[in-house]
This record gives sequence, C-alpha cells and structure tokens, in this order.
Amino acid sequence: MSTRTLVSPAVLARPRGRAVYWTVFTGVAVLFALALLFPVYWMASGAMKSPDEVARTPPTLVPESWSTGGYTDAWELMQLPVHLWNTVVQAAGAWIFQLVFCTAAAYALSRLRPAFGTLILGGILATLMVPAQALVVPKYLTVADLGLLNDPLAIWLPAVASAFNLYLLKRFFDQLPRDVLEAAQIDGAGKLRTLWSIVLPMSRPVLGVVSIFALVAVWQDFLWPLMVFSDTEKQPIGVALVQLSQNVQLTVLIAAMVIAGIPMVALFLVLQRHIIAGISAGSTKG
Repeated sequence: MSTRTLVSPAVLARPRGRAVYWTVFTGVAVLFALALLFPVYWMASGAMKSPDEVARTPPTLVPESWSTGGYTDAWELMQLPVHLWNTVVQAAGAWIFQLVFCTAAAYALSRLRPAFGTLILGGILATLMVPAQALVVPKYLTVADLGLLNDPLAIWLPAVASAFNLYLLKRFFDQLPRDVLEAAQIDGAGKLRTLWSIVLPMSRPVLGVVSIFALVAVWQDFLWPLMVFSDTEKQPIGVALVQLSQNVQLTVLIAAMVIAGIPMVALFLVLQRHIIAGISAGSTKG
C-alpha cells in the first residue's frame, strides 16, 4: 500500500508541481528558522551595540559599530568565570546524584520487583501532583537544620528526588528485551553485573534524555539557589546575573546572558542524537 501524502507523486513528477512544492517547503522552513533564530541573533548582536543604540527607538537591526567590549566587560566585571564554575559544580553534582540513585531505584522497581513496589511507585509519582512552590519551605528548613546552607549539597540532595526522571527510566527498563536479560542470568551474571554490563549500555538514549533534564533543571533554577546561597561568591550564574544587574550597563548584562546560555546550547548539540533516540525509544516496545 502506498503512503498517502499531501502532494501526490503524480504532481511531484511534473516540473511545475515539483517547483511549487519545493518553493513552499523552503519558504516555510526559512520562516520557522527565522522565528527560532532571530531572538538569539537579537540578543547576541545587542551585546555588540553601544548603550545608546540598544535603548534607541526604533531599534536598529544591525549594530552601527560592532564591538565585543560588552562581552569582555561582562566576563570581568560580573565575575562570570566564578559563577559559571559554581553552576557547573552544582549541575554536575546533581546530574551524577540523579543518574546513580534514580537509575538504581528505577532498576529495582522494574527488574527486582520489591514488595509493595507498585505502592512505592505510586507514592513517588504522587509527588508530581504537589506544586514545587509548596515544597520550598520544608526543603529549606531541612537544609538549614542539616547545616548545608551555602553548600553544593543543598542543590545536589534535593535534585535526587526527581520522580519524573525515575519514572522515565523505569518505563525504559520495562521495555528492555527480556531474552537478553535472561541470557545474562543464565551465563551467571548477578543483578549488579546485569545492570552495569547489559542494562546501562542499552540505556544510553534514555540516560542522555535524563542528563539533559537534570542539567537544565539546575542550570535554569533561580528560586532555590537564591534561598540557599546567601554568599555571593558561591551563587550560580542565574542568581548572580540578577544580583549584579543593577550596577552594570544594559549591553554588559545582555552579553552576560548570552555567555550564560552557551554551555546549555553546546550540551544540547553534543547530546541531541541521544535525545532524539531516547524520545523514539520511549515510543516503541521490545
């Protein structure tokens, strides 16, 4: 059976129909690309304008004089290396904690079949119904009682309790081929050896998706780091930009925001293949 499309193969076989099709297709693709990339260009080019040009009405599409002074000033005046490093440490720690504990918990619920496993999973998923704002005060009091204020552990430990990532991992583990796991068991592999040598290599797509979710959640979080980091020298980049924005020019602030977004864009470009594979793997079974 042939696949039905908006444009029939007979129309595409004609030179005029093929030309119209590719013209429309290219125009729509260009429009979508402009809609997505123009804000990025506007922010990146705005940092290269003078302060007067940024505030000018109507705005200029192209800077009258290109200058990278905004980026160099942002790097030095706003102490971006310090705050970027703080963010990297906090995000990397939360990512490692989530991969270790969420993977172990998801594997236990999926393959070890503990007693009351369904009830435990239901309780974990029920936490998704609780607004994140309602948990801020209990988390803060707990962290304060443990003496973890101004400590990266205040970011790492709450990040472990990610019900969504745990459920995502469990659903993926449920869909792994049973024959492969049974073959490993027949060969004498224990539960931990099966997890390390069989399950984790097969789970690279979903681990890439979980990694993106874990890193982005910490990188873009604002309220929780603002509460637990009163020391300016230990604040992540998102909090530091707000704290230091009142004493710098607008072009410097825009440049700092551009620099702050570069690591996440680079991370997405590196892991995009795993993200797409993880999304497609979650929609199939076997």
